[in-house]
Amino acid sequence: MRITFLGTGTSNGIPVVTCNCRVCRSQNPKNHRTRTSILIETATTTILVDSSPDLREQALREAISSIDAVLFTHAHADHTHGLDDLRPFCCGKSVYGYGDLNTIEDLRRRFDYVVDYRKWTPGRPRLMPKVVEPGQVLRIGDAEVLPVRIMHGEDPILGFRVEDFAYLTDCKSIPTESYPFLDGIKVVVLGALRYRRHPTHFSVAEAVEEAARIGAEATYLTHMCHDVEHEQLCDELPPAIRPAFDGLVLERHNGRLRQSAGRGSLRSFISE
Repeated sequence: MRITFLGTGTSNGIPVVTCNCRVCRSQNPKNHRTRTSILIETATTTILVDSSPDLREQALREAISSIDAVLFTHAHADHTHGLDDLRPFCCGKSVYGYGDLNTIEDLRRRFDYVVDYRKWTPGRPRLMPKVVEPGQVLRIGDAEVLPVRIMHGEDPILGFRVEDFAYLTDCKSIPTESYPFLDGIKVVVLGALRYRRHPTHFSVAEAVEEAARIGAEATYLTHMCHDVEHEQLCDELPPAIRPAFDGLVLERHNGRLRQSAGRGSLRSFISE
């Protein structure tokens, strides 16, 4: 399994329009963050998690040639408003879209021409909606996906587990009943919006605390705003926790986690 971080930024993206802070002015490409999304690739299946407004840019950067399904964590604009950019992936086929009931209903209202097969015409994206429940395993090609309930402030949303990898972005808390679904996780991705507390997202300190509770071998932080400078955060975090960046790729080779840059501009090998 190969995980590519397509985007690691918050809803504004970084640089933020009109902002002149040190992170937005930074020449370090790891501080340039498009809206949060990942790509999961197995031997035969390619799964997109969330369709960010930057999907076209991300797909070009990482040379994505096929998408079989989309997992939606929730319906907020920064996680869904790239849905129209699925058009090139729907030539002659439809793409399955999985989300909880609230998310699918929101997509039906906002993207009826994408989700309602009666409105499909040549050139339009075609999403086949599927409502999923936390704790019920999905079979998507050769991948088994387990939806996990997490809380985005007061709103229940979904995280996803695939094998020993879990993706939990936009999370403020994890219900007690969800922890058994995270047993045995070796790599976890947690949202970490900023240093200051926030009502609907983990802060950096809260994400570090949650990482210790989950106990994965490696934790990566995502959905970070322009308060967070990449190299500074690297220096501050425990060794087993790292900030992700756009284009970061995670793969396991011979039982060891290997991280490298993706197909885009950051091509150099990072570490093993």
